[in-house]
Amino acid sequence: MKLYEQLADTIAQSIQEGVLCRGDRLPSVRHASASRQVSPSTVLEAYYLLEARGLISARVRSGYFVTGGSVNIPSAPDPIFSAGSELTELDISELVFEVLQSIRLKNIVPLGSAFPSPLLFPRDNLARTMASSVQEMDPWSSVDNLSAGDANLRRHIALRYMIDGLHVASDEIVVTNGALEGLNLCLMAVARPGDAILIESPTFYAALQSIERIGLRAVEVPSHPKDGIDLNAMERAIEQHKPKACWLMTNFQNPLGSLLSDEKKKALVEIITKHQVPLIEDDVYGELYFGTKRPTPAKAFDKEGLVMHCSSFSKCLAPGYRVGWVAPGRYLQTVERLKLTTTISASVPAQVAIAKYLQKGGYDKHLRNLRHTLMLNQIKFIEAVVRHFPEGTRLTVPQGGYFLWVKLPDGVNALQLHKLALSNEISIAPGPIFSAQRGFTDYIRLNYGHILDARTEVSLAVLGRLVRDLGA
Repeated sequence: MKLYEQLADTIAQSIQEGVLCRGDRLPSVRHASASRQVSPSTVLEAYYLLEARGLISARVRSGYFVTGGSVNIPSAPDPIFSAGSELTELDISELVFEVLQSIRLKNIVPLGSAFPSPLLFPRDNLARTMASSVQEMDPWSSVDNLSAGDANLRRHIALRYMIDGLHVASDEIVVTNGALEGLNLCLMAVARPGDAILIESPTFYAALQSIERIGLRAVEVPSHPKDGIDLNAMERAIEQHKPKACWLMTNFQNPLGSLLSDEKKKALVEIITKHQVPLIEDDVYGELYFGTKRPTPAKAFDKEGLVMHCSSFSKCLAPGYRVGWVAPGRYLQTVERLKLTTTISASVPAQVAIAKYLQKGGYDKHLRNLRHTLMLNQIKFIEAVVRHFPEGTRLTVPQGGYFLWVKLPDGVNALQLHKLALSNEISIAPGPIFSAQRGFTDYIRLNYGHILDARTEVSLAVLGRLVRDLGA
């Protein structure tokens, strides 16, 4: 990134976090130049960029002022500490399917969707790359790539690990049909029906469905909306229930948006190493950070191959291509064999196309644009929630990803709100689908990965009215 882009991102992050609020005056160009030790032209370029993004505006003979960002962002919800006391036999899939089935219709405003808008991705470039790469593809590659995946793609993934400071060889990577297959392969590699799996509370509903499908039991450990899982509670749960694995999101957790610090990730790996419990690390949102550096995965602190790192291109580049991967550490051979005996291989043309796209360059520029868009969307969505929802509403302000975790005022039932919202052609993700015990009955997850157009603004206003009516 150029220096002025870094400065613009730093200021934008301060606005996103509420450090700079609507109406605040930015330092003068001269003062900012001196304090940050950059040239006045660099400051001006940064201010011009922020102005183009709609975050600040210039006033004649007065300077630059913040025009985006809420004046008063409600505090984040508190963690719920009642979880983790017992093993839970899961029965959540029907509820999840019922909720998901209702949000697939195109006429529904997708605030409950798990995906960002498909319009945010370089579809045309990918399509051209796919067309040319398929024509150039070696016919034998459809056999050679079984089952670990395309060698060139794995090399590019290994290069990205290296850029982030991790040493993962390309032959230690298995390409999968999206991250979810990788996560399931890891789960099957270490657990058998009846075993316990440690998860966060709340957690991504797909983790609950996978645990239920295999016949496992869940150990829920509370997770803080800002800095992630309670490590003390986690270690107590490991000692009590002897889980076969932990399934956690360390970066921008779904639905909370929480981010574990490097210190906490290091401590997390020390705990699993002490107890020899593998960690299935779901890191599909790691590239969608709003700061200046990609957050480090827990995998970086693993010295014994216990961390199985899973990620994907689905959330950051090519949603429909279903190309993910796993670096399973000491479980590599088991995961490879499970892959070969289940789906054999991820789509070879999709793998080759993404590898060629990465090779041509432009991926990091796309990611910068995507992150900028998501950060702006978050600011606008938070403003809209503050504007339309009643007093008593609380919400998170994540440092990446595209989800808001919203605590509704006391007495408002999320499942009831979900049904009323659907009747108004609005989808939300109600809290109970993120809990093995169907908790979080007064929480919802909102997706800000779609543009806040006039219809979405109206939909948030309708949601706010429904919340107010239910709480009356």
